[in-house]
Amino acid sequence: MKIGIIGAMSVEVKALVEAMEGIVKDTISQIDFYEGKLDGYEVVIAACGPGKVNAAICTQAMIMRYAPDCVINTGVAGSLSQVLSVGDYAIATTTVQYDMDTTAIGDPLGFVSGVSRIEFPCDEKIIHTLSAIAAEQQQKTATGCIATGDVFLTDRVRKNQIVTTFEAIACDMESASIGHVCFVNAVPYGILRSISDNANDDSHMDYATFLSLAAENATNVVKLFVRHMNEL
Repeated sequence: MKIGIIGAMSVEVKALVEAMEGIVKDTISQIDFYEGKLDGYEVVIAACGPGKVNAAICTQAMIMRYAPDCVINTGVAGSLSQVLSVGDYAIATTTVQYDMDTTAIGDPLGFVSGVSRIEFPCDEKIIHTLSAIAAEQQQKTATGCIATGDVFLTDRVRKNQIVTTFEAIACDMESASIGHVCFVNAVPYGILRSISDNANDDSHMDYATFLSLAAENATNVVKLFVRHMNEL
C-alpha cells in the first residue's frame, strides 16, 4: 500500500519527510513531492501551500503521478467545537467548502456544481484507524465535519454561521479541496488535524504560539497510521 500525505506547510510534514528512507524528490507544478519509505512502508509526501487551489493542484498531481492507494491530509486547524482545545485532534467524517456560495441562484450554501454535492465523505476505514490511534494519545479527539475556506477565520459571527449550517467541529483552508479531488478520482481519503487556535479574535496569536505543537501532535498520529494501515 502506498499512502499519500499532504500538509499545507512544511512544518506540518517536515518530521515525516526527515524520517523517510530512500527519498526520491520530484517537483510538479512548483510543489515538491518526496517518495520513499516511512517505517518501511511506501509513502509520498508533499506540502501543498495554504489554500484550496494549492491543495487541489497538489492532490491531483499526487494522484496522477504516484497513484496512492489513499490520501491523508495532516496539519493544524481552528476549533469550532467547545470540546476541542489547542493540541486536541479533529478527525473528519466529511468535509465541506463553507465559502462556496451560489445561494443567490437557489443553491444551498456549500453546494458544489458539477459533482452536485455539499459534503465529501471520508473513508470509513481511515476514520476508524485514525480515531483508534488518536484515542490512545493524551489529547482529546472529536470526529465530525471539517469546514474549508480560503479564509484564516477570526470572525465570531462567521464561525457561528459555519457551526450552525454544517455542524462543523473544525475549520481549515485545504481539507475539502483535497476531498473534492479524491472524490472525483475515486481515491479514499482522510483528514487529521490538530487544533492550533479557536478561530476567534485571538486566533492570530494562538496560531503563532501553538503551530509547532499542533503540527507535532498530528505528525505523531500520522506515523502510527502508516504502520497500522499496512498491517491491517
